[in-house]
Amino acid sequence: MVFYTGKDATTDFEDVGHSDSATEMMEKYYVGEVDANTLPAEGKNNPTTPIQASTISSNQSSGVLLKFLQYLVPLLILGFAFALQYFGKKKQIQ
Repeated sequence: MVFYTGKDATTDFEDVGHSDSATEMMEKYYVGEVDANTLPAEGKNNPTTPIQASTISSNQSSGVLLKFLQYLVPLLILGFAFALQYFGKKKQIQ
């Protein structure tokens, strides 16, 4: 992901709970360590900083929206099913 470009993402990778096959795949594509001395300094002279910041914030906001929808959609489906059952039984009784 864009969040971890040029950074150590080991802890986040392990926290997600990847499978053994994902860990094996990671070892297959492992390139090496990032030398922090070769990274550009963050500051006003770095034109990519605002673009990266906006990309990260938009990715984080879309992640929050996705998590919200993961809970909302099943609840709406469940509510719709109960409504159909309630109103369906009410019509059969009358």
